[in-house]
Formats: sequence, structure tokens, C-alpha cells
Amino acid sequence: MTALLLVPLVLPFLAPALARRTLDRLAPATALWIVTASVLALAGACVAALGALVLTGLLQIPALAALGELVHPLRTPSDLVVVPVAAAATGVLTLSAWTLVRSALRQARALRTARTLADRRPAAGDLCVVESPHADAYALPGRPHRIVVTTAMLRTLGPAEREALFAHERAHNRSGHHYFLAAAEIAAHCHPALRAARDSVRLAAERAADEAAAEVTGDRRLIATAIARAALAGQTSPSTRPDIAPAATAGPVPQRVAALLAPVRKRPRATRRTAFLLVACTVLSVAAGAAGVVDFHHEVEVAQGEEAP
Repeated sequence: MTALLLVPLVLPFLAPALARRTLDRLAPATALWIVTASVLALAGACVAALGALVLTGLLQIPALAALGELVHPLRTPSDLVVVPVAAAATGVLTLSAWTLVRSALRQARALRTARTLADRRPAAGDLCVVESPHADAYALPGRPHRIVVTTAMLRTLGPAEREALFAHERAHNRSGHHYFLAAAEIAAHCHPALRAARDSVRLAAERAADEAAAEVTGDRRLIATAIARAALAGQTSPSTRPDIAPAATAGPVPQRVAALLAPVRKRPRATRRTAFLLVACTVLSVAAGAAGVVDFHHEVEVAQGEEAP
């Protein structure tokens, strides 16, 4: 049982490299779905495995074993293995829960502040202009969706570049990219390796919005120029936008610009194998975690005398 539960704790270390390669080889919108779903599944399997390990250790305590109606001890490996592993799992789960709650509260405050600021300003359709000396622009989730842009950012860009920037932000809102960013943020608090995979989700969301904006404007070079100038303008300006609010200036902008300016080529089927490796890694992690949890449940029922060993 313990060996199976360790698999979901190890496999996420493969996710960052596989996620980057998946983004390089698939269309950004497709890669965004695959990477986000994989990251969430890996995080869920990790939490389930940690929970089972914690319960295994707790049931070694006589009072808790009696509370769980165990008629004889739970069959486990040596206490020299189970107790330290359970203690470590308890610490990891506690730390993950604490950082997740703290991050959620911080993001909620930032989102509420941004929404209040946007609602106080007159809007032209979905566009909200905020008076600020700092260049910034982002897609604000919520109802209704808003595109928040500062006056400093508007002064930085020309008319065509402004429209390109707005097309990029509208693509974020239209595709609900804030949901993907929120999912990646949650997963990042469940396993340290998934923090790097979170960056791939953010890049995939920006690349998907870049491509969608390029289709709307019909000018990939214009989109590349707009996000490059916007990123340069906002480089030294502090941003108060929430982490789940996507922005054209986020992510590795030089990599995004290079992708927009590169010739559009059809991706061969063979390049999709990396995505299959990521999916296979995820499926294996989920399967091992599920098998470990089922095995743990069976051992508990045996200890309760409900089933034969």
C-alpha cells in the first residue's frame, strides 16, 4: 500500500519538463487544456495519497484506532517506516493547506480591489480606463468581463497597437483563461514540482490569446509589436492585478514574440507524442493513487473485522 501511495508523490517531478515540451509541440489552446487537466489530476492524486498516508499513521494511535472501531491493528509495514512517513505527510498537507488559504485570501482581496476600481470608472463596452502613471493592462474576470487599461499604457501604444492589445485581452475573457490560471495556482500549492508547471499553464494561456488576437486582426506582426511595446512600458511599473487576471505583458514575452513572428507550420503528428507522455504520466499517477487508497480502505475494513484478510 505505502509503495503505491508514493507514486503520486514522485511522478509530478516529471510534469514541468513534459508540460514545456507539450506547449512547444501542440497548438497553444490545445496544450492549455492538456497541461491544466494534467496538473490538476496530478495535484489531486498527490493530495489523496498524502491523506491516505496521514490516516495510516493516525490509525497507529490506540485511541484513534478504537474510535475507528478497529478490532485488531492495521496491517502496515514497520512503524519505523509508517510513522515518519505519516508525520511528513501531515506536515506537507498542513503547509499546503496554509499556503493555499493564504494565497486564496490574497487573490480574493486583489480581485475585489480591482473589481471595485473598475466599477467606479466609466466603461465603454467592456473597456475600463484607469487613471494611473503606471502602464498596465489586463483581463478582469467576473460579471461582466472587463478589460482594464491604464492611461499610461494607452499613451504608450499607437491606435492599431491598442486595438491589438484589446483583442488579446478579449481573447482571455472569451476563453475563460482565468479559470485555467486559478486551477494551476491551486495545483501549485499541492506539490512543489507543480509550481514550475504553473508557469507553463500561464504561458499557454498567453500564447493562446496571442493566436486568437492574431486571427481577429489578421496581422501577427502587429500583435507581436503591441505586446512587446506593452511589456517594455510595464517592465518597471508595479502591477496590482490579481495573479488569476491574465495580461498581455505576462510570461516570457520574447518567446511569445518569436512564436508570433515565426512562419506558421503544420505540426506533424509525431510531435504529439510528448503530450501523450504527459497524459500517460498523469494516468499512472492517478491510477496508483486510486489503487493505494482502495487498498488502504480494504485494510481498514479488514482491521474492523468486516472483511477477511
